[in-house]
Amino acid sequence: MPLLEISSLKKSFRGPDGLQLIVDVPRLELAEKAQIALAGESGSGKTTLLHLIAGILAPDGGSIKLNGGELATLSEGERDRMRAQNIGYIFQTFNLLPGYTCLENVLLGMSFGPGTDRAFAEQLLRRVGLGDRLHHYPRQLSTGQQQRVAVARALANRPKLVLADEPTGNLDHANAREALKLIREACCENGAALLLVSHDRDTLAGFESVVQLADINLAARRIAA
Repeated sequence: MPLLEISSLKKSFRGPDGLQLIVDVPRLELAEKAQIALAGESGSGKTTLLHLIAGILAPDGGSIKLNGGELATLSEGERDRMRAQNIGYIFQTFNLLPGYTCLENVLLGMSFGPGTDRAFAEQLLRRVGLGDRLHHYPRQLSTGQQQRVAVARALANRPKLVLADEPTGNLDHANAREALKLIREACCENGAALLLVSHDRDTLAGFESVVQLADINLAARRIAA
C-alpha cells in the first residue's frame, strides 16, 4: 500500500474570469521513504497541491489517502490533528515565530502532535548544525540558519511524510545546495518520505525522480520509490 494515494483530486478558486480549476489530478502515488521532486512554474498549482495533501485546504472532490486513511472527508479540526501527527511541512518563508527561540519554535511544533520532547528537539537542532543556537531568536540567525530551524521543526513529530514548498527559494546557491542535502539526509535518517516542489533547475537536478506537475494534472501518473 502506498504511503500517499491521490485519486480524482480537484480544487478550484474563483478569480476575475470566474471559477478556475487549479488542481486536477486523476492519480498520484508516493511510496514510503520515497524522495520525489515535483517541478512546475509559479502559478501552476504546486503550493495548492501541497496544501491539499497537508489538509490546509479542503478539496472540491476526490480522495487523498495517507497511510491508508482518507483525509479529504475530515473536518478542519481532524485535518489539523492529522497534519500534526503525520506530516512535516517546510515552508518557503520558513514561518518561524519571531518571539520564540530556535528551541521554542521546535517545541511549539511538537505541542500540536504527540507532545513535547525537549531532548529530541535539541537533538534535531544539533543535527542541523544549530547546537550553539538553541536560545537564539530568528532575527539573530542568517537566512540559511532559519531554514535549518524550519527543517528541524518539520521533523519534530517524526512525520511519515515531509512536504517542502520551494525550500531553497530564499537562499543563495551555496546555502540552497547545503539545505537540500540537509533536508534529504534528515528525511532518510528519520524514515520520512519527501515530496518537494520547486521550479529551480539546480534543486531539481539533485533528484533522480523528478515529475512535471503538468504531467500529473490531467494525466495519470504513478510515483514510487
